[in-house]
Amino acid sequence: MVRNLDMTALRSFVAVADSGGVTRAASYLNLTQSAVSMQLKRLEESLDCKLLDRSARTIALTAQGEQMLSYARRMLDLNDEAYGRLTAQEFEGEIVLGVPHDIVYPSIPQVLQQFHAAFPRMRVTLMSSFTKQLKEDFARGECDMILGTEDDVDAGGEVLIELPLVWVGAIDGTAWRQRPLRLAFEHRCVFRKSVQEALDGAGISWEMAIESAQSRTIEASVSADLGVHAMLEGATPPLCEPVRHGGALPDLPTKKVTFYSSDLMKGEAADRLRDLIRQAYAQRSAMRLAAQ
Repeated sequence: MVRNLDMTALRSFVAVADSGGVTRAASYLNLTQSAVSMQLKRLEESLDCKLLDRSARTIALTAQGEQMLSYARRMLDLNDEAYGRLTAQEFEGEIVLGVPHDIVYPSIPQVLQQFHAAFPRMRVTLMSSFTKQLKEDFARGECDMILGTEDDVDAGGEVLIELPLVWVGAIDGTAWRQRPLRLAFEHRCVFRKSVQEALDGAGISWEMAIESAQSRTIEASVSADLGVHAMLEGATPPLCEPVRHGGALPDLPTKKVTFYSSDLMKGEAADRLRDLIRQAYAQRSAMRLAAQ
């Protein structure tokens, strides 16, 4: 006999897996903890298997749970896409979203995919630049929403997550061993000053060996082992990796990922994009806590 999986229960299961606990998942889903727990229980009973290992302090996936998670994500994506295409045709327009290039990954592609599934006739124009430039564009009304990387958030903004800066170099590179340390940075990168101050405080000589207005130039130079760079944790580009320096380089400070949204952007579509951005970073924060 063919049996159907409960989409609501699948959504709760994915939320628990992403957030690492029923409490955070319930808050994200705007449900009570007991409701989420009941949905998980019904899902496990319908499959006649355990999806979650509840024996430790934090909930973990069983082997069957890991397999189910892959199916659940695909089913929910298809469900949301079908629902969006058939019910959200009245939403049309454009939202301009500004994001610094070095935090586009890993969260923004997922956000854009989910938003497009829900509002297929809405266009999101993604602008990438430095935080200072994006804030100037936002002030002029050229961007509807922007993300930034800052030490502090300005009035009207909110902090989505705080992440440490990490040293980034070529895969198996040795540039980090050189003295003076060869740095590679964009002209307007907000991380430059923090990196220089950390090196000065540690008594390590350095030189700005590679400068460019283009992020791709810096990435290519670093991947070629011509210098080292600093990026937020989790944002390391391909062909580069966090430098395993064993204490030879100083620890770097944290930076805040900030979010600004225009009050002029109203309506269900704009609210949905805001929620997706917040949820993406809330899930990322939960995953970091669970890994600690």
